[in-house]
Amino acid sequence: MRIILNPNRSAGTINRNIYGHFAEHLGRCIYEGLWVGPDSPIPNENGLRRDVVSALKKLNIPVLRWPGGCFADTYHWRDGVGPVSERKTIVNTNWGGVTEDNRFGTHEFMELCRQLGCEAYFSGNVGSGTVQEFSDWVEYCNMLGVSPMADLRRANGREEPFNVKYWGIGNEAWGCGGNMRPERYADLCMQYSTYLRIYDWDHMIYKIASGANVDDYEWTRKVSEIAGKTIDAVSLHYYTLPNDSWKQKGAATGFTKEQYYSTLFKTLRMKELITEHGRILRSSEPEDRRLGLVVDEWGTWYDVEPGTNPGFLYQQNTMRDALVAALNLNIFNNHCDTVVMANIAQTVNVLQAMVLTEGAKMLLTPTYHVFDMYQGHQGARQVETYAETTLISCGDWSVPDIHVSASEGADGKLLLTAVNLSDTHDAPLEVLSDVIGAKSAVTGTLLTGKPAAHNTFDKPDAVKPVTMTGIKVEDKRFTATLPACSVATFEIARE
Repeated sequence: MRIILNPNRSAGTINRNIYGHFAEHLGRCIYEGLWVGPDSPIPNENGLRRDVVSALKKLNIPVLRWPGGCFADTYHWRDGVGPVSERKTIVNTNWGGVTEDNRFGTHEFMELCRQLGCEAYFSGNVGSGTVQEFSDWVEYCNMLGVSPMADLRRANGREEPFNVKYWGIGNEAWGCGGNMRPERYADLCMQYSTYLRIYDWDHMIYKIASGANVDDYEWTRKVSEIAGKTIDAVSLHYYTLPNDSWKQKGAATGFTKEQYYSTLFKTLRMKELITEHGRILRSSEPEDRRLGLVVDEWGTWYDVEPGTNPGFLYQQNTMRDALVAALNLNIFNNHCDTVVMANIAQTVNVLQAMVLTEGAKMLLTPTYHVFDMYQGHQGARQVETYAETTLISCGDWSVPDIHVSASEGADGKLLLTAVNLSDTHDAPLEVLSDVIGAKSAVTGTLLTGKPAAHNTFDKPDAVKPVTMTGIKVEDKRFTATLPACSVATFEIARE
C-alpha cells in the first residue's frame, strides 16, 4: 500500500489547539478525577491529583474547555468563588441529579491550567444567565486595574488577572442551552459578544459562538451571517455512536465486528462535516475577518458501563477508541485551514477519556497514547499526503483500510501518522518522498491490539505503545508493516 508525502504542498500550520481537551462538571470528571481536595489522602497539589495532572501534562495539552457542556448554561460563576465554606450548593440537573457544592470553581480551574501549562477556554452561561453576569466574569478574570470585579478577585486571593483568552458564548443553544432557533441565538450572540470586553490590548479575547449539532448547516449559515462580525469562530459538535439510537448506543467493550466498522465509518463523517461547515463559513463570513471552526465536543459515546450511574457517562476505552481518536486527529490535521481548535470529550472518567480513576488508582487509556504519539503535529506545518487505499466492508459499512496525515516540524523532521482500520489484515506500507534518502533516519512507534483490547486497573499496561521494528529505508522510500487494528507514527529525519 503506497503512501506519498509531498512537503512542497501544505494546507497551513496545524493549530496546537486542535489537540485540546474538555472537562465538564459531569460524573467523576472534576470530582475524583481531577480534584480530590487538599485534605485528601490521595497525593495532590492544591487539591488537584498529582498522578492525573502529571499524566496529562505529558500530553502537552494546549487548551482545556470548562465548565461544560450542558452544565455551562446552568452554571453561575459567582457560586464558585470566595471561601469554600460559603459557596452555594446546587443540584446538577443535567448529569445525574447529584449535589454540586462548587468546591471547584474559577480559581481552582485556573490552578489546574497553571499546573498543566495550558490555556483556559470558558463556556459562559447564555441559557439561564444574563449579559451582566457573563460580562462580569470576563472582568473578574481579565481586568488589571481597579474595578468592582477586579477588586472581588483580589479579595478572593488573586492579585493579577487570569487573562483568559477563549470564551464560548453559550453551549448547544439549539438544545440544552436554550432550545433556540438560529436567528434567536445569533441575535443573543451579538448582544453578549458586545459586552465581553477587552481589558488589556496585550491580552485579546477570542469569542466562540455556539455552533451546529452535526449537519445542521442552516444553523452555521444563520449564525455566521448574522453574528459573524462580532465573533472569531463557530463551534461544531459531533459524537461517534456505533448504533443510530441514543437509547441503545452500543457497548464500549462487548461490541460486534459490524459495530466496530460502523463506528469507524461514522467517525470518518467528520471530514464531510468540516468541509461543509467550513464552506458555509467561507461563503457567509464578514469581509474583515475569517471565522474559524472549533470542534469543541467530539469522540465516542457508548452505553455506560454496567452498574454505573447513567448520568455519569462512564465508559471503557479500547483500541477501537484509539483508532477513532487517530482518525479524527488526522482529519483535523488535514483541514487545519478550517479547524482552529478541537476538544475531545472528556478528559477524565467521562466518555472518550484520557485517564480513568478508581479511588487512588489511575490508568492511561489507548486514546491517551494516541494523543501522546501525535504530539509532534502540534504547531507543525501540515504536509500533503496521498494514500492508495482499498475499501474493506462489513455489513452495510465500508471504510478505507489506511488513513494518514503528516506534518513538518521546525527542525525539518517529518511526522507521518497512519492508521490500519482492518481488524484482521496487516498492511504492508511503502512510503515515498523525494526528501527520503538512503541514509535518512526513520523511527516508528506502534499502538496495536484486538479491537476490544483495553487497560484495566488490574492490567493497566495491556495496551501501550512499543517501538516499531522492521522499517527498511531506501532512496526516496521506506517500507514497514502496519498490523491489523493499529496506529503508528513515523518520524523521518531528512538525509
